[in-house]
Amino acid sequence: MHTPDLRVRFDVDDAALTRLHARAFGTAVPRDETPWSARLERYGVNWVGAFVDDRLVGFVHACWDGGAHAFLLDAVVDPAHQGQGTGRRLVERLVVEVRAAGCAWLHVDFEPHLEGFYRACGFGRTAAGLLRL
Repeated sequence: MHTPDLRVRFDVDDAALTRLHARAFGTAVPRDETPWSARLERYGVNWVGAFVDDRLVGFVHACWDGGAHAFLLDAVVDPAHQGQGTGRRLVERLVVEVRAAGCAWLHVDFEPHLEGFYRACGFGRTAAGLLRL
């Protein structure tokens, strides 16, 4: 298997990105959500996709407050491409892009089983709060 090509701020195919999320997270494909492309254009500081033969196999993006803080969201790699460093490469490239946009902080929330991955990407541990709405 060859190393995926990383593309920054690529033209998003909403259906392809939705299917990637469904495969990776083992969920049904949602039908009533605002399209990815609209959300990314409105809230995204930047996004990065991993492609093999022009097929989307990985994705990550960051939204922001318009100032110093950005928030890493939706890091996902197709199950057939996991364990090959694609996720780490996506996050590393996103960090470069977010820093270039002038952000000073990149936040990420994650479940305990992902701590090793995010630590390997350079994230430190912090305390945070979460309110389910």
